[in-house]
Amino acid sequence: MQQATRDARAAMVRRQIAGRGIAAGEVLDAVGRVPRERFVPEAMQEFAYEDSPLPIGHGQTISQPYIVALMVEHLNLKGGERVLEVGTGAGYAAAVLAEIAGEVVTIERHQALADLARRNLAEAGYTNVTVIHGDGTLGCAERAPFDGIVVAAGGPRVPESLRRQLSIGGRLVIPVGETLHLQTLMRITRTGEDTFEEEDLDAVRFVPLIGDAGWRDLAEQQEKSRPLPDAVAAAAEPFDDLETVDLAALLDRIGDAKVVLIGEASHGTSEFYALRARITRDLIERKGFSFVAAEADWPDAARIDAWVRDRPGADPRAWQAFARFPTWMWRNAETRTFVDWLHGWNKDRPAKERVGFHGLDMYSMYTSIGAVLDYLDDTDPEAAAVARERYGCLTPWQHEPQVYGRAAITSGFARCREGVALMLRDMLDKRMRDGAAQPSDGERLFDAEMNARLVASAEEYYRVMYRGGAESWNLRDSHMFEILNQLLDFRGEGAKAVVWAHNSHIGDAAATEMALRGEHNIGRLCRDRFGQGSYHIGFGTHSGTVAAATDWDGPMEIKTVRPSHERSIERVCHDASGKIGPNFLLPVRDAPAPLRRRLTEPLLQRAIGVIYRPQTELASHYFETVLSRQFDEYIWFDTSTAVTALRAADLGGMPDTYPFGL
Repeated sequence: MQQATRDARAAMVRRQIAGRGIAAGEVLDAVGRVPRERFVPEAMQEFAYEDSPLPIGHGQTISQPYIVALMVEHLNLKGGERVLEVGTGAGYAAAVLAEIAGEVVTIERHQALADLARRNLAEAGYTNVTVIHGDGTLGCAERAPFDGIVVAAGGPRVPESLRRQLSIGGRLVIPVGETLHLQTLMRITRTGEDTFEEEDLDAVRFVPLIGDAGWRDLAEQQEKSRPLPDAVAAAAEPFDDLETVDLAALLDRIGDAKVVLIGEASHGTSEFYALRARITRDLIERKGFSFVAAEADWPDAARIDAWVRDRPGADPRAWQAFARFPTWMWRNAETRTFVDWLHGWNKDRPAKERVGFHGLDMYSMYTSIGAVLDYLDDTDPEAAAVARERYGCLTPWQHEPQVYGRAAITSGFARCREGVALMLRDMLDKRMRDGAAQPSDGERLFDAEMNARLVASAEEYYRVMYRGGAESWNLRDSHMFEILNQLLDFRGEGAKAVVWAHNSHIGDAAATEMALRGEHNIGRLCRDRFGQGSYHIGFGTHSGTVAAATDWDGPMEIKTVRPSHERSIERVCHDASGKIGPNFLLPVRDAPAPLRRRLTEPLLQRAIGVIYRPQTELASHYFETVLSRQFDEYIWFDTSTAVTALRAADLGGMPDTYPFGL
C-alpha cells in the first residue's frame, strides 16, 4: 500500500468521520482498514477519500464515507454479529461491516453491480461476505434472523419483511420518506416477538429503494401515468421574447459540436426564421462558427456571401438573388435582418475571419452553368469554349429542367451526363493545379467548382426524378451533405458550420417514416459522420399563419395554419404550453430519462413546405416520427406568423451590390 493512500485514509477518518462526531472505536477502526480506492472506478480513485459519494454506474453511487460510518455506528455492532445489507453497490459498506461483523449478507438488485461487488470484495480479501443478486426489500429469509440490517436506499415505509427478519434486540437502520429523494434516517429495534421501537435519527438523501416492498419502480410508474404534456412542461425552458430569450443553457448543450443543424417546420414562418437567426448569431459570437449553409441554391447564396464578406472582385449586380419560385423562402425581412447583421459583424474583421453564407441546394442548374462559364471566360477562354460545348445539350431545358428527366431516358442524352461529369472533373483538376499556383484566386475557383458540382448533381437529379421513388430525394440530400463537407474542408481545420434547412432535412431521417421509404437526409448523414458532434434543432407550432402557395409555381398566399392534430407532437406541446407559456425550448437529448423513453413512442409531426393545403392536411403534411431520436432540441411557438416577403419597393436606396437586388 502506498504511503500516500494510507495517509489519505487516515486523514479521512480523522477529519470526515471522527471530526463529525462518529465516536465508536469499532467503526473508526473498520473504516480506517478498508481500502476505499478498491471500490470506486479507476478514473475516480484519486477522489476515493474525499467526503462525497461517487458514481459506480447504473444510476447508483458509493455513499460518502461519513454516511457509511454513521449508519454502521447506529447498528451498535460489537463484533461477531450476523448482518444483512440491502443495496450492495460496489461493496464498500459491506467491507466496513465485514471488519466488525462475523457474517455479512448483502443484496444488490443490479446483476452487474452484484458481480462487481463480488470481485471487489474477493480482491480485497473479504471471505465473510455473501453477495446475492435479488430484491433487497424482501430480505433473505433463509439466512435470518439478523442482528443488524442496514438499507442503503430510501423507501416510502419500513418493509415488514425486514422487520420480521430481525433477531430480538436486533436493529434495522433505514432511510424512510414520502418523497423519492428526501428521507429521515430511522432505527428500528426489535424488542419482542411483535414489538418494535422506532427512532428518528437524521435527515438524509438516498437513491430510491426499488422492489416489491419499496417503491416498486414508482418513479417510472409515476412518470408513465403522468400526462405527457405535463412531463414535457416539467422539462421545458419557457421564454417570452425572441430577442431576450436566454440561450446560455442551449449553448451549453450544444457544447463543442462542429455542425449545428437548425430547422423549420415550414418555409414561411417568421418565428422559426427569427429565432434560428438569433441562435446563429450567438453561435458566431460566442462559439466562433465559420459559416451558415442554407437550403438555398449556391449562386443565390453566393450573392449574399459576396455582400456579407465584401469579397473583392465579386460583382453580383447583374441579377437578383432568390428571384424564382418560391421567392419568399429566403427573400424575406427575417433573412434580410440576419444578412444585415452578418454584414456588420464581418465589416471590421480580417478576410479570413469573416463568416460566410452559402447555399447547399441544387435547383439552379442554369444559373450555375452561367457562373462556371463566367469564371472560365475570365481565367481560361479555351476551357470556356469546351464547357459551352459540354453544357450545350442542356440548353433546351433551361426553362423547364424537370422535363429533362423525361427526355433523358433516351440514349441520345447520355452525352449530357458524360459532359457535365467531365466538366466537374476538369474543374477539380483546375483547383488542384491552379489553386496552389494562384492562391489569391482560391475563392473564385472554389465557387466555380461548387457550381460545377451543382450542375452535375442537378443533371442526375432531374434525370432520376422522372422515375420517382426515394432516389431523387436521396441524391438531393447527399448533394447538400457533400457541399457542406466541401465547405468545411475549404475553410480548414477548426471550421464549424450552422445548417439552415427544413425539419425534414436536418432531423435524423432514421427516426421517421422516411426510413421506411428508403430515404436518408443531411441530418442522418451528419449523425453518421460527426456523431455527437452534430446538434439537431427542430421547430414546431400549433396554429397561426404561414406564407405558402397552393400549387408549385403558384402565387404566395398568407394561409391560416389549422390547429395541430390530436395525435401529434404538436398537440402535446400545445397542451404543455397551456401550463408554462406559449414558447419554450425542449432539451430532447438531455431530457430526463423517463421523458426520453416516452418520446420514443411514435407520434405524428407536421411538415409545411412551400406548398400548404389545409384541406388535405393529414395526408399531405403529417408523417410519423420518434422525437427523441429525430432532434437534440425542439423549439416551440404555440402561435406563429407568416414571414414578411420583400418587395422591390422595400429595397429602395440600397447599393447596387445589395444581395436581394431591386
